[in-house]
Amino acid sequence: MNYITHTLHNGLRVAACRTDAKVDYIGTVVGSGSRDEAPDRYGLAHFVEHTIFKGTWKRKSSAISSRMESIGGELNASTSKETTIIYTSAPAGYADRAIELLADITANSLFPPHEIETEHEVVVEEIKSYLDSPSENVYDEYEERIFKGNALAHNILGTPESVRSLTGRECRQFLDLNYTPGNMVVYISGPDDPEKLIRRVEKHFGLMNFPFRRPPRTAPEELTPFDEVIDNDGFQAHTIYGARTFSANDPRRFALYLLNNYIGGPCMSSRLNSELREKRGLVYSVDSFNSLFSDAGLWSVYVGCDKSNVKKCLSIVKRELDRLAQSTMTERMLEKIKTQYCGQLLVSTDNRENMAINMGKSLLLRGAIHDTEHTAERIRAVTAEELRQVAELLSPARCSRLTLL
Repeated sequence: MNYITHTLHNGLRVAACRTDAKVDYIGTVVGSGSRDEAPDRYGLAHFVEHTIFKGTWKRKSSAISSRMESIGGELNASTSKETTIIYTSAPAGYADRAIELLADITANSLFPPHEIETEHEVVVEEIKSYLDSPSENVYDEYEERIFKGNALAHNILGTPESVRSLTGRECRQFLDLNYTPGNMVVYISGPDDPEKLIRRVEKHFGLMNFPFRRPPRTAPEELTPFDEVIDNDGFQAHTIYGARTFSANDPRRFALYLLNNYIGGPCMSSRLNSELREKRGLVYSVDSFNSLFSDAGLWSVYVGCDKSNVKKCLSIVKRELDRLAQSTMTERMLEKIKTQYCGQLLVSTDNRENMAINMGKSLLLRGAIHDTEHTAERIRAVTAEELRQVAELLSPARCSRLTLL
């Protein structure tokens, strides 16, 4: 794919890609999330994501929602620990409409008091729904322990008490601190001329001249591994087992991507799915995942099983990790798992919206667009020894475990 990147005079970066699609994918990636909240304002970044659509000095809430929906498009947003994304998809030909709307939202949101009160309860219901699902809640409980004492520890949604205390004024202050040109990337993917679209971004976003003011971040300290069980009298055991790794820009990340996909990736042939589910019938669900941040990282595996099978499942997980750490993989097997991973990358290019979002996130995080071709090239270069060295980071002496019963 052919990409064009450009930096506006105010520091905002733009990533544009021309495709043969009949749909435009346009969004704003902001380099701030839940770890950038004040300690007494947990949930603020996510709450801003909810309420940023509730009115600007130009538009009411209903006008914002109908602006893209009236032409068959969508407008949405998401929040993570380090980024917030406001994005839209629409039939090609409406790019200028989408760009102008995104600029209006990110610069001019007013957070009306009556909308804030209503959205308090909407988000509280979201929190309650999340807490009712231990298979999801266990991830937050685990990260609260492994990143204890750092802003990465607390969950994205906040608590009912913290959310109900948030005001429109605090939302606006968060916007002014974090939604600044130097902390944002606008991405565009569609059939129009990229250079023309960049000029439209300049027209609508070029008026933003807020300086970069996001508060500095502190990297989390390495803590002593823990082994904890919380008994909530549930029907099933939900276990997270893992260890701290490295940041999202560490060159070892490609070996970790490959190892993660082999151990507990989405395929039925992954080692843990094969050993725990297909061969032994011990679990319904087993997955491994990477959480790589700007200054820290975490690799973990989730196991959902009967309470009586937790010890047996963890023993098998440790055995598989030890095997990878103690001996180098054969060249034949290494080539096989590389082929599988690169094939998955190729299939992922069919999701054009995700490709567009990843384009924007890559430019924000790395200052360059690292697409699937770049990733596949680096995956192909991973050696068996590099894979083994990464597996050593996941030794039992470094791993922590949390089980919710």
